[in-house]
Amino acid sequence: MGKIIAIANQKGGVGKTTTSINLAASFAALEFKTLLIDADPQANSTSGLGFDPKEVRNTIYETLVDNIHPSEAILHTTIPYLDLMPSHIDLVGAEIELINMPDREFMMKKALNKIRSDYDFIILDCSPSLGIITVNSLTAANSVIIPVQCEYFALEGLGKLLNTIKIVQTNINPQLEIEGILLTMFDSRLRLSQQIVEEVKTHFQKLVFDTIIQRNIRLSEAPSYGIPVLLHDANSRGAINHLNLAKEICLKNGMTTAQIVDEPAKVAE
Repeated sequence: MGKIIAIANQKGGVGKTTTSINLAASFAALEFKTLLIDADPQANSTSGLGFDPKEVRNTIYETLVDNIHPSEAILHTTIPYLDLMPSHIDLVGAEIELINMPDREFMMKKALNKIRSDYDFIILDCSPSLGIITVNSLTAANSVIIPVQCEYFALEGLGKLLNTIKIVQTNINPQLEIEGILLTMFDSRLRLSQQIVEEVKTHFQKLVFDTIIQRNIRLSEAPSYGIPVLLHDANSRGAINHLNLAKEICLKNGMTTAQIVDEPAKVAE
């Protein structure tokens, strides 16, 4: 059965979609069969993998609201081992349409149970909100990764997200774990970035990933080409950081592959 990981933070601009695309691509590069689910109406993960959200026929919306089989909404990417379930702006309406459905928090879980055995990892790119779609994602997930940017308001809103996770754990999904807090947008030239790293590690200790995602031009450019940074520049810091993150998660979960030979690196020099 594939491990389902939600990438969530209701704060925008923290690197959720960048992490989702590039972590999924990194798992695929390690030859793990991976499905990336775009659970955000902005559909940035969809366009970030080269698909036009306006042209896709079936999406996560049809899977949740119209109850189509999820396999009908899955697209094969040009990257071996990597599939995508796209999103569309229509997903905004799902927040309202799911309200009156019985077991509304379990719609995502029910859908994913039909295809879960086909994948090693399923990555859920959540929207920047704590609405019903994000709650569905947390209900379906085994664990959650929380991206936190290395900027001044890094911890703003984090308490609210952790409280939501606790509510889901208590009432809906007791198996949900925090996979880790991921520090993103690290700039080694700024003392503030180092201070944020120290502050987050002081607050959350072992919950924080060793791997840190650095600011990187290639990482920023890749979405405009509709490809992950691994295809844009495999030797860039952004590509190496995300590959190290994938390795760290695999090692943490006792998953091995011939590709994993080293302990994940910390902040690159």
